[in-house]
Amino acid sequence: MQTASPTRKVALSGVLVSLAAIFSYVETLVPLGFGVPGIKLGLANVVVVFALYSMGVRYALTINVVRIIVVASLFGSPVIMLYSLSGALLSLLVMVILYYTNKFSMVGVSMAGGVFHNIGQLLVAAAVVETFQILYYFPVLLVAGMITGIIIGIIVTRVSRLVTIKI
Repeated sequence: MQTASPTRKVALSGVLVSLAAIFSYVETLVPLGFGVPGIKLGLANVVVVFALYSMGVRYALTINVVRIIVVASLFGSPVIMLYSLSGALLSLLVMVILYYTNKFSMVGVSMAGGVFHNIGQLLVAAAVVETFQILYYFPVLLVAGMITGIIIGIIVTRVSRLVTIKI
């Protein structure tokens, strides 16, 4: 197999950042929180998990961070960026660890990512409001992270069977 050029890798990363940003924006238009504040499906994570498995850790991290900066700059605020980055970085760290164990399926890795994304955001929220009472919300976010992570993992598994990236 021929190695992809650096230009191709950058172009593909740009396409994936754009796709993740679109998913993030669309998600704001169609709230799926089911009446529970702070719960989202996390469609952009389809791109991040896909990038992790098809391009590697460095690209998944870059795509995720750039997407968060772009989306928060266009549609959010510095506070939203702080929450998003905290959840995304903790989530990706856990997903990378599980990915390298080779003991978890894409769905399992994604589910852990969903749970730890919520944990990261909840810890930052507790620090911002300077109270740990907000941690009572953890059981709801735990279940939500599991469910959304499983859904995202199923989507990525199916997409990965259809799309092959040679990088």
